[in-house]
Amino acid sequence: MRSPAHTVLDPFSPMTSLFARKPIAPEVVEDDSPIGTGQPASLKRTLGTGDLIMLAIGAVIGAGIFSSIGTAAAGEILPGGEIVRYGAGPALILSFVLLGFVCGLAALCYAELASMIPLAGSAYAYSYATLGELVAWIIGWDLILEYAVGNVAVAIAWSGYFTSFLTAFGIDLPGWLTHGYRTALLSSNPATHALLQTAPRVAGIPILLNVPAFVIVGLVTALLYIGVRESIRANNIMVVVKLLVLALFVVLGVQHIDPANYKPFAPNGWRGIHQGAAIVFFAYIGFDAVSTAAEETRNPQRNMPRGILGGLAVCTVIYIIVGAVATGLVPYEQLRAADPLATALQVAGLQTASWIVAFGAVVSLTAVLLVFQYGQPRIFFAMARDGLLPRWAARIHPKYRTPHITTVLTGVIVALGALVMDENEIYDLTNIGTLSAFAIVCIGVLALRVMDPDRPRPFRVPFIWPVALGGAGACLYVMTGLPVHAWERFGIWLAIGLLLYFVYGYRNSLLRRSLSTSSFTRSS
Repeated sequence: MRSPAHTVLDPFSPMTSLFARKPIAPEVVEDDSPIGTGQPASLKRTLGTGDLIMLAIGAVIGAGIFSSIGTAAAGEILPGGEIVRYGAGPALILSFVLLGFVCGLAALCYAELASMIPLAGSAYAYSYATLGELVAWIIGWDLILEYAVGNVAVAIAWSGYFTSFLTAFGIDLPGWLTHGYRTALLSSNPATHALLQTAPRVAGIPILLNVPAFVIVGLVTALLYIGVRESIRANNIMVVVKLLVLALFVVLGVQHIDPANYKPFAPNGWRGIHQGAAIVFFAYIGFDAVSTAAEETRNPQRNMPRGILGGLAVCTVIYIIVGAVATGLVPYEQLRAADPLATALQVAGLQTASWIVAFGAVVSLTAVLLVFQYGQPRIFFAMARDGLLPRWAARIHPKYRTPHITTVLTGVIVALGALVMDENEIYDLTNIGTLSAFAIVCIGVLALRVMDPDRPRPFRVPFIWPVALGGAGACLYVMTGLPVHAWERFGIWLAIGLLLYFVYGYRNSLLRRSLSTSSFTRSS
């Protein structure tokens, strides 16, 4: 017969424990111990506010401004002429303003949670402490779309600019070595689509592999394997280069702006601005990568909010300026290219400047690859430390103090994807996954205010109710601008994630096990 105590502990039943919240523990002490030795393994704190802002710029100023900005302005058309979505035209700058507002609301929520929970894991760690384990798993699974899957698109964009840069030296790589199979299959460019017929074949199958994208991912992974400090130094150098190149683009572009290119300003009305924002949201998904560095930040209660909000503000201003120049430099339809900024300069007759921008884009996108490849292994690391992934994923290299196994695993996944995939279809999946994570973070910070109002908060979101609810609602609104196939693929992705959770994560969760043990002890 069950004791009364057992009835009291019914909240710890298996179903309820799906939403059990992980306690917000004190700041993790640096430790080399592997899981199971009494103390959780932790990462080394080496980063300051300046490093975090540079990390944000390194992540945010990249594939969005150098690649997806073209699709956002001109729209997307399939090889058969079908319009998948409408572009914003010169009103692209309004898309950036809209996204700056949306991401600003989410960034405030990130800043409060990052200052309270200075651990690796980003939105995954925050949702675990606020909304429970099942939601945390879903967020962790979504973040794979943002970092690993998103980096596939970044690597492909890098390859496009790298190939364009090589032409300055008379080097033309064969198309079948610089385009993946999916890129050729879905391209509306006749020359690229023709690669399906002209590429070498093995057993009748065309060989189309994006080799430059594969190689750069391998090199970035090797750098991250060595250590965080070395990676941050490399990122800081690349950030300076990309800012100088964008400054050159703006200075030269302003001198060749044709006011006629701004008419019509919004050729597809609000629909184009909305759908353009949904596309170019990819340009903003880097600012939250700063939060994955919380466990490696000195004084994270102070530095994390500064890094997140400061980085987002700087990048938004840069985007608006570059978007205004690009759409004034050439008719917006001509920005529909893999390298829109370089293309705009070429059309304007600035060939040398085009090569310089291509070089800057190569450096810029390398920085984005670096930051995203930095973030994903730490998501895996945090999930494994909680028992939701195998324990080997939480191991730290004894010399470099990096999550070396998950760093290599992420590198392999991204490199193989970059070989064959198409960047445009990846943008959609990455955007919808990231927006859903942002929305849940906004709800999470509000939930924690209600459930634990007295907990010390080094940074507090002002006007919490309108900011949190407005942020979640704004994220959902931007999501509605994505095409139907993005929602379908996102649903399949979530179904796979839930299956993995119930097959492995649910059974091995350290929090659920501790709750079960506590329940048994109290009832006996």
